[in-house]
Amino acid sequence: MTLKVAFQMDPMEGLNITGDSTFALMLSAQSRGYTSYHYTADELNYSDGRVWVTARPVTVRPVTVQREAGNHFSFGAPVKIDLADDIDAVLMRQDPPFDLGYITATHLLERITHKTLVANDPVSVRNAPEKVFVLDFAQFMPPTLVTRSLDEVREFH
Repeated sequence: MTLKVAFQMDPMEGLNITGDSTFALMLSAQSRGYTSYHYTADELNYSDGRVWVTARPVTVRPVTVQREAGNHFSFGAPVKIDLADDIDAVLMRQDPPFDLGYITATHLLERITHKTLVANDPVSVRNAPEKVFVLDFAQFMPPTLVTRSLDEVREFH
């Protein structure tokens, strides 16, 4: 049985193929014979108790000596996928912004964790964002300010 893995991530076209860890995970999944699908968080849908997405099967190509960006993947035809019933694992790998769309994606993916492995765990992603979670380790950090105020930034600087 071939595992089916859905990668919720940034657009493939914009990946830095020489250092992107998600691209490396896709290469590894492909080398194991898994079927990989690509979609972005804004493509998630919910209806009738189901979380689904129109995703594209993706084939990735290893980084070549020429580092040929843009020629590192190819897509198959889009398919509608029920993430709870049709997929074995979802890898939530998109970069923030940590905005309402990002938060909504965590809530939707949380609804399928009883049937599908979702990594990174949606609850943990939502409740421990990396930019705020580090504040629990202030003793190891340089002076830090978290604010939306330009005046506070100026004063801090």
